[in-house]
Amino acid sequence: MPRSEHPISRDDIPENALKVLYRLHKAGFEAYLVGGCVRDLLLGVTPKDFDVATNASPEQIKGLFRNCRLIGRRFRLAHIVYGKDIIEVATFRGHHPEDEDDSGRSVQPHAKQNDQGLLLRDNVYGTIDEDAQRRDFTVNALYYSIADFAIYDFANGIADLEAGRLRLIGDPEQRYREDPVRMLRAVRFATKLGLRIEEQTAAPIKTLAPLLENIPPARLFEEFLKLTLHQRAEANFELLHEYGLFTKLFPMLKSALKQPESFEYRMTQQVFADTDARLREDKGVNPAYLFAALLWYPVQAHAEEIMAEGGLAEFDAFAISAADVVGRQVRSIAIPKRFSLPMRDIWMLQLRLRQKQPRRAIRLLSHPKFRAGYDFLLLRARVENHPSLRDLGKFWTDLQKEHPQALESAPQDKRSRSGTRRGRRPRRRKPSSNNG
Repeated sequence: MPRSEHPISRDDIPENALKVLYRLHKAGFEAYLVGGCVRDLLLGVTPKDFDVATNASPEQIKGLFRNCRLIGRRFRLAHIVYGKDIIEVATFRGHHPEDEDDSGRSVQPHAKQNDQGLLLRDNVYGTIDEDAQRRDFTVNALYYSIADFAIYDFANGIADLEAGRLRLIGDPEQRYREDPVRMLRAVRFATKLGLRIEEQTAAPIKTLAPLLENIPPARLFEEFLKLTLHQRAEANFELLHEYGLFTKLFPMLKSALKQPESFEYRMTQQVFADTDARLREDKGVNPAYLFAALLWYPVQAHAEEIMAEGGLAEFDAFAISAADVVGRQVRSIAIPKRFSLPMRDIWMLQLRLRQKQPRRAIRLLSHPKFRAGYDFLLLRARVENHPSLRDLGKFWTDLQKEHPQALESAPQDKRSRSGTRRGRRPRRRKPSSNNG
């Protein structure tokens, strides 16, 4: 598509991205903007990132840019750093050439897959045509050339955009097995771009959803943030739930989410709806609050089990339950401590907010996580619609109006205040004879 037939102008491209494109071009290499940034510019959306593809190897890229660092093992990439701005440059990916080792067995020297087909390493380089075939969705196989300012569309991505269709390149099952995160990306792109997932692209997702269990939890944490912090959280939840993907991210909710009338389902739906509303109003959203809401009922249920065993007070039982639930959840999604510690504060505050003794209540207003705990109390009241929770919410709402100075004196949140020392859990005591 020549320059005269598309709307993308160099005025739409940040200066640092243009610097990278022109330096590669002047050095004799091919240089293209690629993927989501081209797609978004065609849709009239301002891209968040501008990625570059080239036939230069990572080492050749590093030789051209003093401000370059090479990253990644699974995919070798170059990051060109301009202060806080990073331009990611990828060498064209190629098909996997098969060689033979000394025993005559077929091997791929620069690529590695596990038994399920997941690509563990993929540093096979090729041409732009091969690179386009290796991309996930047709709408991401779009390239803007700095040489002639044309757009190169290798997989009918523009036609799919116009038809409102999200389609994988190649055999869907094979592509999902290569990288199961593509199933999450399919959901995210569908809601973000207002596209419907094409039938063949959608067909294998439910069957292959368990493959997400092979993905590193740290990577799924990043994907979770992308799914929830861009004003599409509620729509993404509904689609993830439909395809059986959400409970692979939160296994402890599997049984409860089968029942749309359950508190767990209503809580999940409501917290994502609230998240979207806050983002539309340009308000911040703390992932700790999201995780605290999603995992509250597992924490509550497990605490009740611990208390039923006997020997622990409610506060200690909740502290142990919180640690146990977080420990189980991080096997699926790695939650950094900067979020898991405030989560525990929010949970423990649900117990402390029950008391209404005036002097203690006023002191609690200055707790670093009071506002998050209070907001969560109101959320619980909406979800459960229980009179006692509504009355409690009104008490704390009125108290804040009566004592605004206590809120203003809240200290900075520099440590965990969950009722236990950081990194240490209360020991379980053996039931005494007095406990029956």
